[in-house]
Amino acid sequence: MKIGFVSLGCPKNLVDSEVMLGLAEQAGHEITTDAEGADVLVVNTCAFIDRAKQESIDTILEMAELKKQVPGRKLIVTGCMAERYRDELRAEIPEIDAVLGTGEVTGLVGVLAGVGGREPGVGSPMTFYARSPRTIGGPTDSRLPTPDSRQVSPVFGVDLPTYLYDATTPRRRATPGHYAYLKIAEGCDYKCAFCIIPKMRGHYRSRSIESVVQEARNLAADGVKELLLISQDTTFYGIDRGERGALPRLLRALNAVDGIAWIRMLYLYPTTITDEVIEAVAELDKVCKYIDLPLQHAADPVLKRMRRPGTRASYERLLGAIRARIPGASLRTTFIAGFPGETEQDVDALEQFIKDVGFDHLGVFTYSHEEGTSAFGLEDNVPQAQKEARQSRLMETQREIVTRRQQARIGERVQLMIDGTSPEHEWVWRGRLSGQAPDIDPVVYLTDADPADLAPGRLIEAEIVGAEAYDLVARPLAPTLA
Repeated sequence: MKIGFVSLGCPKNLVDSEVMLGLAEQAGHEITTDAEGADVLVVNTCAFIDRAKQESIDTILEMAELKKQVPGRKLIVTGCMAERYRDELRAEIPEIDAVLGTGEVTGLVGVLAGVGGREPGVGSPMTFYARSPRTIGGPTDSRLPTPDSRQVSPVFGVDLPTYLYDATTPRRRATPGHYAYLKIAEGCDYKCAFCIIPKMRGHYRSRSIESVVQEARNLAADGVKELLLISQDTTFYGIDRGERGALPRLLRALNAVDGIAWIRMLYLYPTTITDEVIEAVAELDKVCKYIDLPLQHAADPVLKRMRRPGTRASYERLLGAIRARIPGASLRTTFIAGFPGETEQDVDALEQFIKDVGFDHLGVFTYSHEEGTSAFGLEDNVPQAQKEARQSRLMETQREIVTRRQQARIGERVQLMIDGTSPEHEWVWRGRLSGQAPDIDPVVYLTDADPADLAPGRLIEAEIVGAEAYDLVARPLAPTLA
């Protein structure tokens, strides 16, 4: 069958999509980018905040309309929204034929076998929620966990997913050929008041170093130049397995993989980033001096209500230690505006913190009041308009900081990784510094570039010649390095 796939949400969700695509392709199905020509439409959803939920619902409804146009076309919904609202989705959107939660990634192949008219196993494929191999039926890979990968949580008292892919799991990558996300762990054990992820993703569980390194080798052999290590808390890696110091060991092993030029970590945590991790980032030549550290706030009363470990003072000590040990490190963070009980004094404190630290990259989200979180028991007492005003205020402060910093970089010689031509103009090329992650950070536009010297994934020397708001402009200085 032809499978049309829409993946929403974060890179961690994208990896799940890539695994499902790989499993479907391994089972003999064809992947198509033409939704109107698909036999089966799959939407891998996000349900982290209101805006993500709305995007997921809008996309499901859009695909439901496409389903109606062709008799026999099927619609499958997967991912975080399916995990969180499976019963509601089936009740409210009857066009949905099957629902697969976050722990049921491998179940897609069995569902496709059922909707394709082959023997689906016990029961009708149109009336089940994919919970067990008996219900799903169809071909499975014996190397993979069964789709019934769930356990009862002693914290939340509900069943949670336990699925975790490995180096043998097929993936059809959806990123450009020169970079790939590598999920080193799944789930989360923290109890942040605003966050629903532990209920959707289960307990923290790390892959082995051997599994991660083997996948890195596989990706390098496939032409990948940049690895982006991801999980809910990348610096917690290995702790759940009783392996203290596992992340620095992993970084050193990955640094030795031939063909990889850059290794970037995303989603670090302020209380699990250790001196050993900082030392590894400082020492290893392939590890980008890039620290992605979501802090969420900097006013102590808000941090306490958020159930976030740490204080403004401890954050300042950590950031100071990072900058002292890794000169020129790029710091990225995110904050939440409008958490219940946040006052103007709290916003003042956060704004001053932003000014004092001078982050290279910063995002601000407005608080989303999510059922199932402990914060849902608090009064959502900051009006939406005020949340948005605070968000705008903080982002304007950040824009002023970045504008000054970018202007100061004019004349600097840098190394760039080429990403390809600009979506705005085929004759304009784009690249990134090692301090810029794909998709979320600003980019560098190239002038006077000879296309013969450029290709996605190549590293070149360049000089920064201009700055336009967040983005930079550069001209090549030397032939391709790699």
